[in-house]
Amino acid sequence: MTYCDRCNAHFYTSYARHLQISENHYVCQDCDIDFPAWHRLESHYIQSPRHHYCQYCNEHFDDKFDHEEHNDDRHWWCRPCNAFFNRGGEVGLREHNRQTHADRWCIPCKRLFASPSNLFAHQRSATHVKADIKCPMRGCGLTFVSVSAMTLHLEQGACVSGINRSIVNSRIVALDRNNVITNPARLIGGPAGTPTVAQSTTYRATERSYNGRAYECYLCNKEFNTLPALNAHLNSPRHQDKIYRCPKSNCRKEFST
Repeated sequence: MTYCDRCNAHFYTSYARHLQISENHYVCQDCDIDFPAWHRLESHYIQSPRHHYCQYCNEHFDDKFDHEEHNDDRHWWCRPCNAFFNRGGEVGLREHNRQTHADRWCIPCKRLFASPSNLFAHQRSATHVKADIKCPMRGCGLTFVSVSAMTLHLEQGACVSGINRSIVNSRIVALDRNNVITNPARLIGGPAGTPTVAQSTTYRATERSYNGRAYECYLCNKEFNTLPALNAHLNSPRHQDKIYRCPKSNCRKEFST
């Protein structure tokens, strides 16, 4: 015989059934905890890290990711603050982002970014900045939002002119005769003793770069999901000589592009 002190009743065989149907018992089956009221059980669902529970929909989820996806789809929810704006709706969430996350919130796009630097990059992109810097190479005509974007276009060999990073480096070295932004220690002697850039090394990875988990760079051990991504990394400035340096005498930080 089992005695329920909360209900002051004895049970021979139906105690488990009693716990399920009684208004005096609210049991969390996963944690095997008996609460005296629904609001206590609900509070447990909300606060316990073992549960992924939506209090607005009274719905349980298998894991954190399913719960967050539900919040994104069904509720006006601020993920960083874990705050809901079901009454204020979209307007309430926007105002919250404008006031609380001003350093990461793009007002025109109504979009929240992961960091202030990501917002800054977005604000400097073609979404908000007019692409009015024209590629100087004959026959190209493409325009860019910044000089650095245009330079990257040339360095990557994407210009119809055929210019690439090696040609860009050679021309800059030839023009920077006083080594204001180039490091002579990183250059080699060219015709008539003039400094020039060493021939760029081209790397190419194969399927043998796969380590059982990802494609691994054999120079820095960084991992990539695909072989093309690894090869793009290998032939980026990441592993090229740092022939450029900051012109400020108290800095002199070196760069490869």
